[in-house]
Amino acid sequence: MSTTLLSATCPASAVSGPMGIFGGTFDPIHYGHLRTAYELLATLRLPEMRFMPAGNPPHRPATIASNELRLQMVRAATAGQSGFTVDDREMRKQGPSYSVETLAELRAEAPTRPLCLIVGMDAFLGLPKWHRWRDLLTLAHLVVAHRPGWRAPLMGPLGELLVEHGTGSVCDLHEALAGRIYIHAVTQLEISSTDVRALIGAGGDPRYLMPEAVRSIILESGCYARKEVGRG
Repeated sequence: MSTTLLSATCPASAVSGPMGIFGGTFDPIHYGHLRTAYELLATLRLPEMRFMPAGNPPHRPATIASNELRLQMVRAATAGQSGFTVDDREMRKQGPSYSVETLAELRAEAPTRPLCLIVGMDAFLGLPKWHRWRDLLTLAHLVVAHRPGWRAPLMGPLGELLVEHGTGSVCDLHEALAGRIYIHAVTQLEISSTDVRALIGAGGDPRYLMPEAVRSIILESGCYARKEVGRG
């Protein structure tokens, strides 16, 4: 699906403009996350990219670092970048964190502002497993960060969803409050939180994989260091 840069003729539908919502466990946050968020902030002309660390994601195993440390790392990573903000509401929530419920809260708080939920292509392909997944587009747009090696589905429920809701125009994300799917290729950085944790657990140094402020928090806390198991 092609992409189109926002032109000066694109009318704004809300006073503050669209809000990007970038969720994840961020266990830990790294340059792969930050580069994707930065590119989408610029390409989609978003006044805000809101990082939303997950508290208790229902479809993923428990995080290694505590909520407090993950939030500290996200705040450190995003500090100083215009347009980057942090929202800890999912961490403060009791029970599982469902995207549809978070979007409903944001929609109630900003009824006239377009919302753009950022997901990776792998997450998009698993969308039918999400809680009330068909309600997502009634609350927000979906922006799919596409990387080489993934293909958008042509058939099945997701293929039908793309036919009905897909767009190649950034303007559509500004003119409507919700309901569109926009796929955009982002720079591929071969960094994953799983690999970062494995590296640190093996005694390696995550330097240059993340901002130095995040690295300092990780090394000082020892949150990903391999724990020695005592012999019984």
